[in-house]
Order: sequence, then structure tokens, then C-alpha cells
Amino acid sequence: MRPPDDDPDRDSYYARTAGPAPHYAPLDGDVACDVGVVGGGLAGLSAAIELAQRGLAVRVLEAVEVGAGASGRNGGQVLPGLSCEMSVVEQQLDRGAARRIFDLTVAGVDLVRERRRAFAIDCDWRDGALAVAVGASKARALREECEAIARDYGYDRVRMIGADALRDWVDSPRYAAAAFDAGAGHLHPLKYTRGLARAATALGASIHERSRVVGLEPGTRPVLRTATGSVRCRHVLLAGNVYLDRLAPSLARRIMPVGTYIAVTEPLGGARAARLIPSAAAVFDTQLVLDYFRLSADDRLLFGGRVSYGGARPADLDASMHRRMLAVFPQLADVRFDAIWGGYIDITVNRAPDFGRLTPEIYYLQGFSGHGVALSGIAGRLAAEAIAGQAERFDLFARLRHRDFPGGRALRTPALVLAMLWYRLRDLI
Repeated sequence: MRPPDDDPDRDSYYARTAGPAPHYAPLDGDVACDVGVVGGGLAGLSAAIELAQRGLAVRVLEAVEVGAGASGRNGGQVLPGLSCEMSVVEQQLDRGAARRIFDLTVAGVDLVRERRRAFAIDCDWRDGALAVAVGASKARALREECEAIARDYGYDRVRMIGADALRDWVDSPRYAAAAFDAGAGHLHPLKYTRGLARAATALGASIHERSRVVGLEPGTRPVLRTATGSVRCRHVLLAGNVYLDRLAPSLARRIMPVGTYIAVTEPLGGARAARLIPSAAAVFDTQLVLDYFRLSADDRLLFGGRVSYGGARPADLDASMHRRMLAVFPQLADVRFDAIWGGYIDITVNRAPDFGRLTPEIYYLQGFSGHGVALSGIAGRLAAEAIAGQAERFDLFARLRHRDFPGGRALRTPALVLAMLWYRLRDLI
């Protein structure tokens, strides 16, 4: 899959409010470095920062521009944990390994805070995230999950909110209970991604935009080729997620590109916005096909949740997103959307992240499965550690096993559509 330069979904609220975009020159000619990074998103830039801090020469090759993919378009929620339940990790590894992985995801949230301070990145940060449950059975399941995370993983930053107090946290009739995570938060993802790019270049890394990698030659000194040059390096890090299928077909078979969409309302005014989410937290429900929403710094509601599996933008996107928003906030019937945009996330079969090596010289990070703002940052750090010779933490994730999506290129999308329809029916029931 190639990110088109004229992709209409790049005209997001984030792009409109991030300020002037920095510009990095395309690769011009043949160069050499220690590490070539493919992808100018959160994972690739995180690794570039870590590698440059270790004194390594780094070149980041980005097909379009920094943050053009999911890194600059996502819901902005910065959460610990994985997209899958931790039991998926326990079943493959063991409780001890699962605990270490969970602790690394918590470190990923802390890393966002650390880098905001260290690099003075102004990205509209707010503390707190709220998981909300639809119905009594989901409320019980949410409570049990929070108790298990505290008991088995030592994560004590979450408190349960009962139905009697819930309107003080999110003013919606839809939910039966909530869990507030004081350790999580939310931000403007494109501002944050561009801030990481500035930090990487200040540390000595080189970034090349409009430099789509069209060829990867493995070997003891791998070569990355673009239309205008090449990079010969000691190591390669593939951090392009759903856009790497032609470079690494074996990896592409293990992830599925899923379109997801976000709408932003017109300005609501400070008082009205504050009444919607008095906690000012990022909110997400516990349905499999979930809704997620939060307030922006300029008192708008950002509302996400519609997905597509066929690759085409849904024709009824505005109306369907409006219906979903009104199911949560019926008091917004008079409110219009100012923008709707989308992008692709890279899900794995089991929703666990897929990190590893194609060869001893070629590393990859993919499969964040919609849970990547915090995880991608710590993933970049772990990849940099491994490249520098400290692979223990990277290999903890690399031990997770992943299957190809069934059906091959022709049938895997229809198979996923049917599976997600089944889960959607389960949510409705």
C-alpha cells in the first residue's frame, strides 16, 4: 500500500492546527550511514533519537512527509497496555514475561512525558484517560480487568467510577461504569510527531522527506534505494507499518490495513465543552468496534470510531459519524463537523505487536493495532538498544509469535469484514 501524496485525509484538523510544517530535503545521491530508518512516524523518529544520542549516524527516509501516516492523524490517546488482552501474551510466554512487557508499555507513556519536557514539545498535553462500559455486563468485565491489572501487573493508577458519579466524568447516558487511568493522557499527535523530528535532527540525525524507498537489498551492508539515491548502512529499521508491503512481503502478510476515521466538531465554547467531559480525559469505550473521543485545546470534540476494511472511504461517513456521536452525546444534535479524516492502522491477527528481525541487519516494528502512540515510542527505544547491542528488551517482544492473515491478498479482507461483522453484532447484543 502506498500513501498517496494527494490523500484527502491528510487535510485533518491536526494538519490545520499544527502550525507551519518543517521541510526536509529529499535524498539526493548515494550516501552511507550506520542505520537507515524507513518511516518518519513515531516509531522511526523515536529510534532515530535514541540512535543519534548513542552517537550513530542515522538517515530517516520518509515517503511523503513527517507524520503523514497514522502517527500524525490518530486519536491522540496515550495509553499503557496493548491492543490485545495481556492473557494473549501470557498464553505464548508466561506471566513474568507478560508483566515485563506491560511494564514497558507503562514506560512508553512515561517516555512521552519525558520527551515533551526534554525537547520542549508543545503538543496540547492533558492528563487522564477514561475507559467506559456500555451495559451492566461490560461494566462487570471492566471492573474485573482493572482488578486483575492491579493484582497481577502492579498497575495501581486506575480507579473505578460507578454509575452514580459517572456524569461528573463524562456527561453521557450511554455508559454504566468507567475506569479512570491517571497515568494516561492525550495530545495533539502531529505536533508531537513534528517535535520528535526536530529533536532527532538537533541530535544529528538526517531526515529525508519525499524519499519513498523502492528497493531493499539485504546483506551485511544493506542498501535502501529511492528514486533519487541510495543509503548503504550497517543496519536497517523498517518502521513504515502498512506501507511496507513491497519492501517486505513476508511482513505484510502478518498485518491488515484497517481504515479508521475521526471527526472534529465546530468550536463548542469552553463552558459547553467542559460539561461534555468534566474530567477533560480522553474517553474510549470497551466495545470491540469502539468509539473514542476527547476535547481539543480549542474546545472542540474530537470523535472517532468508524472503521472500514475494504480500503475505500465510506460514502456515508459524515452521517454515520454524526449518528455515533449523538448516541453518546444527544445534547449535540445542533452541532456540525468541521472536518473528518482517516488513516490506516496495522492490526495483527491477535492484536499483539509484531517486532523482530528479517535478517541480523534488518529490524522491523509493526502491528501496533491502534494502540501505538505510547507503544511506538518505547518500541523505537528498544530497537535502538538492540541495534546498539542490548537486545534483551527488544527480544522480549520478538518472542511473540504471529500468523499470516488467512485467505492471501485476495481473500483476507473479505474474511476480516465477516469476522468484524460478527463482533459488531456481539457488541450490539
